[in-house]
Amino acid sequence: METGVIEFLSYGFIQRALLAGSFIALICALLGVILVLRRLSLIGDGLSHVTFGGVALGLFLNVYPLYMSLPVVICSSLGILRLADKARMYGDAAIGIVSSIGIAAGVMLASLGGGFNVDLFSYLFGNILSISGFEVASSIGLSILVMAVIALYFDEILSITFDEEFARASGINTGKINAILVMLTGITVVLTMKVVGIMLTSALLILPASTALQLARGFRNAMVISAVTSVTSVVAGIFISFLMNLPTGATIVLMNAGFFLAAFIYKQRVRNPSPPAK
Repeated sequence: METGVIEFLSYGFIQRALLAGSFIALICALLGVILVLRRLSLIGDGLSHVTFGGVALGLFLNVYPLYMSLPVVICSSLGILRLADKARMYGDAAIGIVSSIGIAAGVMLASLGGGFNVDLFSYLFGNILSISGFEVASSIGLSILVMAVIALYFDEILSITFDEEFARASGINTGKINAILVMLTGITVVLTMKVVGIMLTSALLILPASTALQLARGFRNAMVISAVTSVTSVVAGIFISFLMNLPTGATIVLMNAGFFLAAFIYKQRVRNPSPPAK
């Protein structure tokens, strides 16, 4: 068994996948807790649709998709905030409008391009085992940037997560913090498409955070549990998918789903046991 693990870790593409996947899983876990608590978890799903449009545009213009997707998704995330604020609509409606435009633009460009359908398919469902050295470096660099910004504004983020009105009254620039959060989410969504694919991106944001919130007793504790769950799921998912020749992205998501189910059952049966029958 030990020899098998050493051989597994000796492959360069496995090392790259584990390194990039762990960093991306970590930022998904941290942001996921914030988004779930703020009832903004669907923004990940909406921005993943916009990512599809950005990837399609990059392939159509023969530009590396990451270069094209990042500015497109970041601008779209700020557009969601502006729509919700200026058009006086609920956040989920703004997310729906922007995401529908993104997916429609992607479908249109895919139809016009015709020749890059295979490349687009790989972005839809992810293929972390094919990640390049440049993509690993980009993922680590952007992940460190996201974590640094979260650490820098941690107190402000904590305050607006639980009571935005009180935070505003306390002098916190909530508009600025919200803009920072949606931009960080946009960066994370773009990075995650290589791990689990555009179609499953929201799962990596929502499932580890939801697992943590079943067990945690505080905000920081939730972030730690979410991070451990997310990174473990990615590492185990890569290992299992390689050994059993399974789709890596789907395996990672199902691992996360298994952790959530276990945490849910634990909470129901151990923490909140049923009263004895009379």
